[in-house]
Amino acid sequence: MENKKVLVTGGAGFIGGNFVQYMVDKYPNYDIYNLDLLTYAGDLTKHCSIEKKENYHFIKADIADRKVIMELFEKEKFEFVVHFAAESHVDRSITNPEVFVVTNVLGTQVLLDAAKEHKITKFVHVSTDEVYGELDFDRETFFTEETPLQPNSPYSASKASSDMLVRAYYETYKLPINITRCSNNYGPYHFPEKLIPLTISRVVNNQKVPVYGDGKNIRDWLHVIDHCAAIDLVLHKGEIGEVYNVGGHNEQTNLEVVKTIINTLGKSEDLIEFVEDRLGHDKRYAIDPTKLEQLGWKPTYNFETGISHTIRWYLDNKEWLEQVISGKYQTYFAKQYKIL
Repeated sequence: MENKKVLVTGGAGFIGGNFVQYMVDKYPNYDIYNLDLLTYAGDLTKHCSIEKKENYHFIKADIADRKVIMELFEKEKFEFVVHFAAESHVDRSITNPEVFVVTNVLGTQVLLDAAKEHKITKFVHVSTDEVYGELDFDRETFFTEETPLQPNSPYSASKASSDMLVRAYYETYKLPINITRCSNNYGPYHFPEKLIPLTISRVVNNQKVPVYGDGKNIRDWLHVIDHCAAIDLVLHKGEIGEVYNVGGHNEQTNLEVVKTIINTLGKSEDLIEFVEDRLGHDKRYAIDPTKLEQLGWKPTYNFETGISHTIRWYLDNKEWLEQVISGKYQTYFAKQYKIL
């Protein structure tokens, strides 16, 4: 009996990369195909521990390249598609929205066409809570799967657009799909333009840590391994056509997150530097994951344990961190935050 073939798009990125490792190790009877274009945030060194395993395969390709994608699906006959590949950094979407539309919308549409034509068993589209817009600071309010989509940034608008395409392919063509929408992820191999790895890398080097506005914006933090387990469950047991929210029950202000990292590393809070707020900066995200929990999922990390584990991972993997913080990224950093 042949192994089931699973295509994971964006498997050289942060969440997709962790998911690839999770699946390769958990399911030796699955062939895991990691498809990634290797843009600035794509990194294959994270897969050194699995790259020689027989059930791991890497393909460099652009999801928006229709010819290549169609030929790939024809050749490999995938059973499952788990779609992570996306431009994901809000700041970059504000600077250059077009790239986000091409990858996140057109790329998703190409994959959907390929999945439809080759009659895959399940297409899981990994999205974000940012498509819901923002919540106020009332800690009793949460996003649910029924919350209307009201994206506020070019990034979240592109993700909402791709969500709608996925839904449309289910309604129109009966393509077997699920959509997952997660809160902010953190953990190993997170590209250091995002808040937690950015703060760790800056604090370790006694550099100023930029905090947007007054730092009171709230996010619900989800450890990436908990997210991987959630997607695994949805892939195998999610009801066709359904949306599942994935939240970590770990609400923190951005300032609280930064201070936790600084204090854990024994540094001074004088490293904090408040900078001009991000355009359209959402106040708060918070997810009600009841529907997913009823399917059988629970997060295993609370924020205290998860952030301690994450800080330790970055301290133990300084070589990886230094390798990705170089060249064009430094130029981008200085331009974005106007500090050195």
